[in-house]
Amino acid sequence: MAERGSVHVSSGILGIFSGSLLLLVNNYASDPGGDFIPLTALGILLLIIAALIAYAGVLHSLSHAQLFSTLCLTVSALWSGSGLVYILVGQGVLDPTDLRSSLVPGLAAFTLALFIISSVALFVKKVVLFLIGIGLSLACAHQIAGLTATHFGQSATGACHLFVCLVCAFYGLGHLLSRVTRGKIEVPKADLKQKAGLKTEQTQGCTVAVSVGLVMNLLSAAVLVCPLLGVVPSLFVGHVPWLWTAGVFQFGMCILFYRAMDTLAATFYGFTALLKFAEGYSALLSFYFILPFSPVPFPVVFSILFFILALFSCQKNILEGLYQLFFVAYCIAIAAQPQGFFQGGTQGVQGAIFVASACMLLITTFNMVSSSTIPTGKNVFKVLVNKIQSLTLRAQDKEVHTPYLGYSKYADAEVLGHACSVLAAFAMTATIGNRDPLSVLILPWVVMAGGALQLLCGSVAFARGKTFESTVFILYGMMWTVWGLTRYGGLYGETRGFDVAVGIISFMLFNGLVTVAALFLNVTWFIYALTFELILISFLLDAVNALPYGYDIGVTIIFGLVSFYCFLAHIFNSTFQSPQIPLGRALVKLGGVGGGADVCPHLPARKATSVQQIAEIMKNGGICGMPTDTVYVLVAACNRPDAVVKAYQVKKQAEDRPMSMWISSIKQLEPVRHLLSPLLLDFMEAAWPSSISMVIPRGPWLGMLGLEDAAKHIGTPQSIAIRNPDCSVATHLINLVGPIAVTSANPTGEADTTHHNQVYAKLGDKVDGVLCDGPSPENIASTVVDCTKIETGHIGFFRVGLIPKSKVLQIFEEVQNRHRRGQANPTFEYDTDIPGTDIGPSQEDDVTTESGRGTGSSTTSTTSSEERSLHAYESLSVST
Repeated sequence: MAERGSVHVSSGILGIFSGSLLLLVNNYASDPGGDFIPLTALGILLLIIAALIAYAGVLHSLSHAQLFSTLCLTVSALWSGSGLVYILVGQGVLDPTDLRSSLVPGLAAFTLALFIISSVALFVKKVVLFLIGIGLSLACAHQIAGLTATHFGQSATGACHLFVCLVCAFYGLGHLLSRVTRGKIEVPKADLKQKAGLKTEQTQGCTVAVSVGLVMNLLSAAVLVCPLLGVVPSLFVGHVPWLWTAGVFQFGMCILFYRAMDTLAATFYGFTALLKFAEGYSALLSFYFILPFSPVPFPVVFSILFFILALFSCQKNILEGLYQLFFVAYCIAIAAQPQGFFQGGTQGVQGAIFVASACMLLITTFNMVSSSTIPTGKNVFKVLVNKIQSLTLRAQDKEVHTPYLGYSKYADAEVLGHACSVLAAFAMTATIGNRDPLSVLILPWVVMAGGALQLLCGSVAFARGKTFESTVFILYGMMWTVWGLTRYGGLYGETRGFDVAVGIISFMLFNGLVTVAALFLNVTWFIYALTFELILISFLLDAVNALPYGYDIGVTIIFGLVSFYCFLAHIFNSTFQSPQIPLGRALVKLGGVGGGADVCPHLPARKATSVQQIAEIMKNGGICGMPTDTVYVLVAACNRPDAVVKAYQVKKQAEDRPMSMWISSIKQLEPVRHLLSPLLLDFMEAAWPSSISMVIPRGPWLGMLGLEDAAKHIGTPQSIAIRNPDCSVATHLINLVGPIAVTSANPTGEADTTHHNQVYAKLGDKVDGVLCDGPSPENIASTVVDCTKIETGHIGFFRVGLIPKSKVLQIFEEVQNRHRRGQANPTFEYDTDIPGTDIGPSQEDDVTTESGRGTGSSTTSTTSSEERSLHAYESLSVST
């Protein structure tokens, strides 16, 4: 892991070195007559280098090198935005005289951001990061000066980039020497390890994403406040690269926050990303000489959503909630002025956001890497709520989002998904009138909020295994995107007809299936899907030019209000344990698998308390799903015969697919050891724990484990399969419960269960608990060894699986050799006379015959039974 992290650091440093070297060469080699590197080529190279640095930054955001990750992502955004500006100038979209007005706002923002990051690096004694950050900050500042005084600025900027190149080369050379000399020569490290004094709470969230998100807010605020201060004439197309770069990076930070289980931060930066794209869209319209018009309803609704989010964000810290209130004021300013981003009031609020973002960046970055933190009012919200007896806060840890039913762990995305529906719906209520559809600021809200962000929420829901929610968000995201581009993107025009109606009818059919499925979930989801069906009907009526006046606005407002209720319910219920805003129960319940009942406990297998909870369920007669070294299995305690019978019935076990018995060690066979072969016990000791199942003769010893009449459900009438799995979770559970009866966690005849979410999906509410451990490590069958005639010196194989035949035979040969030398089993010492275990003549004869150690006649009489056993154990599931 250390080597892998070192590679990521090296790739980040190499990327910064490459970008600085590229700009160094261009600055020193260019002259007033022309650029040494064509601007288009320079922009493309900067984008490639920015992608490499972003890759290193994102990978390190998942580790403890948080300051280095913040620096990488900030530099990547800097060179992405400036690279796009260079491409626009090189391709003639922008006039060369516009280069100054395009670059200055972004460079000013990154000058301050890099200065703050390097100052924090200096405070925590990260010398390499300080030198790189301050060098790039000075390079940005001198580039701003160079756009006015070319000769001074280019030389100074080149000198700064030369300094950064030397620092990166020093680190790279030192890192190479450290690797070659195996640590005998050390150089300053680039924040590879977390400081020992940092508190655990500080690393629970993705603080890297917070810092980078604040840098992007700083960037957009700088772009909008520069026209107000007279630094640039006005907002225009040259500012689009900076604004949309900020939007894309905040989209990425939104995903990182979901990965870090921070729903509130993901929602906030999803909202701010929408603002960046809307600002960039407004700037883009200036290229076509279109003056944008901002309708009132949407910004007012957006300000309400921001206010609610700011209120609930206070549970993290008061400072964050207060910071988000600036965006409430920003949305109100947009609503108050028709031209929105082009007017002084809106730009003035962005000036306040610029100052607030800079302060927040300093505080957040400092607290991220320092053992001593700046107070942010972290527990104030909790103290206030605890004084209100009617409210109970939910524990805000990663387990609040369990169970993780999908292939990866992400936080719930319903809050942002429903908020996007609110934004898209109320944006659609704005009337265009005689204006150009492109001039009315509806398209970015509908396409980006209802489309792009909902698709992101659908993807997160799919990763969590929430099939219904992911289907809804993806379907609605596609519909908002298609309809927004068609109606408000200038593609629709005056065209009405059957062609458009056909596509809408297809969406109506899909949503009809969603509406029916919502009947089995809860009332709120059903109303949500039903009201969207009404919106689709309005789209259809509009397509055939038969839309009644006011119908579309009415149903859209209804859908927006329903979406707002869902947004409020999810954000409230994820914050408070009680009371809860009701979502309603399922309107239709199935009587079969699942039955619409509450999902049984799904507990993370990595936690000892979870295993203890499952053990208590099993001790009380429950049956549970459990991960193993192969696939998921259904287990019941052998000392609870009723549970064994229940597992057999739930599984719908076929006679040719017997259940098996698992133990945690052969010490659990202590009560019956005098009834088992010493050679068999030695073989078990040598071969286990592993993916080897041993088929041994049945005997009266089976009843001594508490199975009673349920023993008939384990194995065949002549033998049973027993195993000690090579799985710490399974072993710990069996230690707590005792020997268990095991079968695969799926109805007979279906495929094996390879993920914990499939256990409940296949067996429904008949399962009392599930230990969750994600995908199965192996999907290869265990090796089934025939030990029924082991005393004759021979073993057979019913099935060769994960453990090869040669390995099993090698283990058995070693055990035989020890027995020939007279060496005893290290676990058991076999007594010739065991008190209290005398077996009468008739009973002893029964044991001898059943164990396969009888006379030749008894062996002959069981030939047909052996054939049946062969078929049975060949049909064992992968897990057994």
